[in-house]
Amino acid sequence: MIAAALFLGGLSAPGLGAGESRGFLLVANKGGQTLSIVDAAREIQVAAVPEDGNTGHEVAVSPDGLRAFVPIYGNSGVGKAGSDGRLIRVIDLKRRAIVGTVDFGRGIRPHRPVFGPRNGLLYVTTELSDSVTIIDPRTLAILGTIPTGHDESHMLAISSDGRRGYTANVKSGTVSVLDLERKSLVTSIAVAPVVQRIALSTDDRWAFTADQTALRLAVIDTSANTVRRSIPLPGLAFGTAPTPDGRWLLVAMPAVSLVGVVDLASMRVVRTIGVPKAPQEVLVRPDGLVAYVSCDSSAQVAVIDLGRWSVRRLIDVGPVDDGLAWAPSE
Repeated sequence: MIAAALFLGGLSAPGLGAGESRGFLLVANKGGQTLSIVDAAREIQVAAVPEDGNTGHEVAVSPDGLRAFVPIYGNSGVGKAGSDGRLIRVIDLKRRAIVGTVDFGRGIRPHRPVFGPRNGLLYVTTELSDSVTIIDPRTLAILGTIPTGHDESHMLAISSDGRRGYTANVKSGTVSVLDLERKSLVTSIAVAPVVQRIALSTDDRWAFTADQTALRLAVIDTSANTVRRSIPLPGLAFGTAPTPDGRWLLVAMPAVSLVGVVDLASMRVVRTIGVPKAPQEVLVRPDGLVAYVSCDSSAQVAVIDLGRWSVRRLIDVGPVDDGLAWAPSE
């Protein structure tokens, strides 16, 4: 039970010390069909918001930090039989309740939501239509789509200028490069037989996606739109995230329960950090002091101290936790 509510946008956690960040970590729990709200200062879950009987895999926070957008993917994994989600739930983070819904009108498996850094629009992968769909987060109107040219366009990353989008297309093992302003496909890059997840370096020079058939991370040169090199890994990779200073890339490796730390100057793994079973997604806090790693087989999030390169705490959340997002507070 929660003794006292902590609200975003108006109130923040009391007693913050030096180096503690004001904000909340959001966690999409696939097994519990809930969105966890974690107080970052106290490092505990303070609420779990039901998704109204549906399963969301990922989550994004509006630029004002007041609402979470949870695409309802369905009850299966990518490429597997199961229900086909058609909704995005909009959750008010102060009220901790669903306050709106985007309905695509048919099963489309919406998955990865990302806000455009310049225009504030919401972009979400819509797998069963081989596209990325554009949504106005204020009116919840669907504004259009961008073709990816491949099925199973599962994850999305957007460049810091908001002009380019990159999708990891699982089944085809490709990455689609999208012109977000012209709403068009620029090119497709062949990477591997099967890929998963995608992230950009902080300077947008590199895109990283995980080969699911070999122990390597593929590195795409975004100026040439070609695979430039591979980074050997001790396990199959999944989610990745760079640190704000551009020096490091953190790589979740589910089968070996490790997070690898890649030195982006040398493009090699320089250390590994043990975490609970099946790490999925990595989120580096905006202050660069901490990384959060969802570990879906333990219903926990590992908190990694990026100064000491060690796990300093495990936060209990919901079952089969996966997608992560950061909600700042005042």
